[in-house]
Amino acid sequence: MDIQFYGANAVRLSTKKASILIDDNLSDLGQKSVSKAGDIAIFTMSSHGSPKAEAKVILDQPGEYEVSNTSIQGIPARAHIDEPGQHTATMFKVVADDIRVAIVGHIYPELTDKQLEDFGMIDILIIPVGGNGYTLDGIGALKVIKKIDPKVIIPTHYDQPGLQFPVPQQPLADALKGLAMEPKEPVEKLKVKSGEFGEGTQLVVLQKP
Repeated sequence: MDIQFYGANAVRLSTKKASILIDDNLSDLGQKSVSKAGDIAIFTMSSHGSPKAEAKVILDQPGEYEVSNTSIQGIPARAHIDEPGQHTATMFKVVADDIRVAIVGHIYPELTDKQLEDFGMIDILIIPVGGNGYTLDGIGALKVIKKIDPKVIIPTHYDQPGLQFPVPQQPLADALKGLAMEPKEPVEKLKVKSGEFGEGTQLVVLQKP
């Protein structure tokens, strides 16, 4: 599996059988969409728009799906700005190439036992860290990380040139102070294989291509 980051929460997971594009609302934030025809398009919030190219399928609701040798489970969640009892966000677990990826989006940082049971063992966690009342900050993200206990953490949704967020986002350096973790050397593309994850938890910063 190859993983690329395009800014905001937009991330692409690529396998030999599938291209899974997560939260591509870049055209709403002042940048060009990166969607391609045939993508499996995932949105953690139904308000995050629609692909600019013809997707194979669009998933933005809870449920269990099988597409292009990829298992995808949508898990209902309380969004960061929801009132207690509301669940307007959807977290996703993607399993492809025997690699388990969790995508949480803009959630309230308290996960239930049922949500954790649905996630099960996770290899890679993709999590926003920009804070300022819009999404998780480093401290909130750390709460989620400790609950899910992934092997690799990929931070998203922080201040970057060219992105016009409705609410200013923290610089990555500030968000990482809340995580209290040292990242590995940034890379443009993360290539991972099942069974090759090391001991402990790694923080991987992906640069935009």
